[in-house]
Amino acid sequence: MLASLANTFSNCFKIPELKSRILFTVMVLAICRLAAVIHIPGLDGAALAAFFESQSKNANSILGLYSMFSGGAMENCAVGALGIMPYISATIIVQLLTAVYPPWSKLAREDGGRTKLIQYGRYLTVLLCLIQGAVMAAGWEHPEAIFHKDIGRLVLYGPNLIWWYRIQTVLILTTGTMLLMWLGEQITDRGIGNGVSLIITVNILARLPAAAQGLHDMFAAVRGVEAQMNFGHGIALFLLLAGVIAGIIALTQAQRKIPVQYAQRAVGRKVYSGGTSFMPLRVNYSGVMPIIFAQAILMFPQYIFTMAGQNLERSQSNGLRIIGDVCTRLASVLHERSLFYLAVYSLMILFFSYFWVATQFNELQIADDLKKNGGYIPGVRPGQATSDYLHNTMSRITLAGAIFLVIIAVIPQILAYNMGIPYQVAQFFGGTSMLIVVGVLLDTMRQMESHLLMRHYDGFLKKGRLKGRF
Repeated sequence: MLASLANTFSNCFKIPELKSRILFTVMVLAICRLAAVIHIPGLDGAALAAFFESQSKNANSILGLYSMFSGGAMENCAVGALGIMPYISATIIVQLLTAVYPPWSKLAREDGGRTKLIQYGRYLTVLLCLIQGAVMAAGWEHPEAIFHKDIGRLVLYGPNLIWWYRIQTVLILTTGTMLLMWLGEQITDRGIGNGVSLIITVNILARLPAAAQGLHDMFAAVRGVEAQMNFGHGIALFLLLAGVIAGIIALTQAQRKIPVQYAQRAVGRKVYSGGTSFMPLRVNYSGVMPIIFAQAILMFPQYIFTMAGQNLERSQSNGLRIIGDVCTRLASVLHERSLFYLAVYSLMILFFSYFWVATQFNELQIADDLKKNGGYIPGVRPGQATSDYLHNTMSRITLAGAIFLVIIAVIPQILAYNMGIPYQVAQFFGGTSMLIVVGVLLDTMRQMESHLLMRHYDGFLKKGRLKGRF
């Protein structure tokens, strides 16, 4: 198998066009990684990087999530600290508004409408960068208010130049994100595709050396202290990792094929014969979005209750101290290690799985398009009956996909907070990281395989392609 993969990779460099696309993609991704290590002038990220390293077990926070997507640029106080997330957020907002805002829904169906919506997303990206850049600049200026710990002074400018620091930092952060967005579009156009997704994947994989070091520390005896894990634990972790990867691949590729029959029809003097095809409905239609939404929403209440509890407990009033104690208890209930958090987290993933399908999957339009093109599902009447059939089918397969998504999502939490495995290691056993990495790598392999098949070379996904022929 390894020899076959090596032969396939060597075939990729035998095709001049594919070779140039691969080399261009690698070069651009290297530039993206530079944005994660070049410091913003006037900032010292050494103290912040040391703090993040000491808090690796609590990396599942809003700052930890942002740091993961930015490839460690945030704790380095780098020009790419905002990462590509503002662009992703703007794209999601535009997609949701397209589904619920009638003028944009109409625009999406017009010629050139998608191009205008993409442009709106870019404008919204600039706005989000300015807002998030200002918040991040303020956080670096007063790190004790964000991290609840004195980690030292990060801003090297004096009080007289503080406004220059704020304006400069916001502009540099905005420029960094727009540069990453442009580079992602260049990979999509001139590289092997999936530009923005590949940037996120490379940033996640940049955590692998730290995860490997953490994994080594778990099995190594340090200063006479017995190792935390033994050989049996290593075998169990390996089997778990293999099972998670296999499950994510199955979840990513799983689909329900709905048979569609087309009747014979005449358009002008041309007569189009009927035929049979399939309409694929993805089991995990929402991808990784439910996990991101659930994490982002659940992180804010815990952070707010923690800040309120710490501030109110220092008050002189007994009543305020009691309220502060209640806030502290609520913050502990919403901590990632609690069963209540896992239960709410799971329910929110289920909810957002259906929410994404409800906003993005338009069964009415699909049924109408089938009817206009003379297509129908065997045994189902065209029109409203077809729409109801698609709605019911999508609801059933979404439930199966959402349950499996919950299982994949809670594995890192259970490993990190119930089994004592460092979160920098546990995050590669499921959750957002593995879903993005495996999904993007599979899609990239399909893109490369299409070039190989056009030149009559064997691709990566032989088994899946052979099955698809029948």
